[in-house]
This record gives sequence, C-alpha cells and structure tokens, in this order.
Amino acid sequence: MVTVAIDAMGGDFGPEPIINGVLEACKSAKFNAILVGDKAEIEKFLPEKTPSNISIMESSDVIDMHESATDALKRRESSIYKAVDLVRNKEADAIVSAGHSGATMSLATLRIGRLPGILRPAIATLMPTATGGRTLVLDVGANVDSKPEHLLQFAVMGKAYAMDVLNHELPRVGLLANGEEASKGNDVVKDTHKALAALEGFNFIGNIEGNDIFNGSVDVVVCDGFVGNVLLKTSEGVAEAIRGFLKKSIKESLLAILGSAFMLGAFKSLKKQIDYAEYGGAPLLGVNGCAIVSHGKSNAKAIKNAIFQAIRFVESGVNEDIEKFNERYHTKKD
Repeated sequence: MVTVAIDAMGGDFGPEPIINGVLEACKSAKFNAILVGDKAEIEKFLPEKTPSNISIMESSDVIDMHESATDALKRRESSIYKAVDLVRNKEADAIVSAGHSGATMSLATLRIGRLPGILRPAIATLMPTATGGRTLVLDVGANVDSKPEHLLQFAVMGKAYAMDVLNHELPRVGLLANGEEASKGNDVVKDTHKALAALEGFNFIGNIEGNDIFNGSVDVVVCDGFVGNVLLKTSEGVAEAIRGFLKKSIKESLLAILGSAFMLGAFKSLKKQIDYAEYGGAPLLGVNGCAIVSHGKSNAKAIKNAIFQAIRFVESGVNEDIEKFNERYHTKKD
C-alpha cells in the first residue's frame, strides 16, 4: 500500500482543509497517510474515530510563504522538512505539500535527491485543450536558466509521465518557441530542437507556438521554467478575466440574461477544466521519489486530488521509465 506524507501545516488556510482533504481521500482510496505538523492542531480537525491508516508525525516549525526557500535546509523541525525526509528515509513513497513551493522543491531535490543521470528536476502541469484533453507542460517554474541538455531531459521525463500516468501510447512532444520553423527561437531553443530531432522514435513534432498548447495538437510541451511559469500565470489570469467578462455581460445584457442558463453551463465546464483543485498539484519530475507541489490556496478537494495523483505516480512506475528513457536516448548525465 502506498504511503503518502502530507505537510499538514503548509497552505494558506492552515491544517483544516488539508486534513479534510486527507479524510475525503480515505473514503475512496486505500493508502497510508502520515500527517506532519503540530499534533495538537492536527487533532482538532480529526474525527474522534480517526481512520487506522492515518498517523501523525510531530513537528514544531512551519516555513511561511514569505520566507526564503534557502532557509528550509536549516529548519529541520519544520513540517515540510520532516515530510520530505520521510520519503528520503523510505518511510513514505510520496510527499504532498501546499506550503512554500520553493522550499518543497529545494528540499525534495537536495534531501530526496535526483534520479540517476537527471541534471535538474522540473515542475509539470496540465493545461486544458479545446478537444477536452490535457497538454502536459514542463518546466513551469523549477528552473529559470535552463540549458539545452536540461530541456532535452525535460522532454524525456514528460514523455515518460505522459505514457505512464496520462496513458498516452505515443505522446507527441513539442518545443515551445516563437514560431514553428526550426530556425526560430533563441540559441537554447535552436540547440534543443536539433537534439530532440535527432532522437530516433521519440515522436518529436518540432517547434510549437503558445496557441498549440490549447488546441490538442501536442501532448507534451517543453520549455524553460521562466517561460513556463509566465505561461502558467498568464493562462490563469486570462481564464479569470474571461470569467469576469462573462459575469459582467450577463448582468448588463437582457439577451445575455435570457441565455444565461446556457452560458453558465458552459462556464461551469470551463471553470472545471482550469480549476487547480481538479488536478491537485504539480509533480516535480526527476526526483528519486514522488513530490506533489500543490497550490497554496488548496481546498480539501485539491488535497484529495493531490493524494490521488501521488498514488497514481507511485503505482505507475514512471521513475523507472524516466531512468530507462534517459539511458535509451543517451541524454547528458552528471
């Protein structure tokens, strides 16, 4: 049975939504949960008859969102440090945290360690498409100065994740650029394009542009973490703006009010597709374990889905395939 360590003190709203998410997950999945944090606080939100698969590990410190990620390595009593170390020590298979994302990524990378041969882990996220599917995009924030060898490995990790977790038999891999031609992009993009194009049987479809992420023409999109994070935040902002435009139009237009039932139905579908709670969190690919980084504003539903995602990750064997693909395609190693 998969064991998931949960940073119970991370997140913007304290332990309550996190613990509620764990309890919800227990209703439909078999796993062991280790809640890491202030035991007295955690017990306030647990039922009198706590499920036998839930245990608590005491920690006396919490890393706040405004604190530096580099401080995390010194804060051995923090909930995120102790949760990560459960994976490091093989007492847990996965870590889920809605706390300080920088601290989670730093600790997971340095304490759990990277998979053999992996130069840098990458954060992967799912973007909705017009066809009802999902496009996996990485990196969206773990690295802001990637080199071609890093992007090449992001492509390998993304391919493995798309096959094992998203069930794509032969995922189409694209490189985000400012044009479809191989000559487009900066030197890093051009060199990465050349390296990816040389991989036999990889199904690299070439450069793709931003709009391709949402039209269903590609399954895995590779980019630098700086670009990916801007893409992610811009997409979230656009979705929220569209939501506001729709609400305003409905209020101001009689015709829109008459058709509001249809518009609201479509809006609910859109909201579900872009809602981070539906996905739970973003996996940090490339670490020698499983780390799911959840949104700071995660509600119980988001935590529940993050746990489900962690279980699927562990059971899929994706890390083993990342190592195999890394060997097969001869990507650069340390």
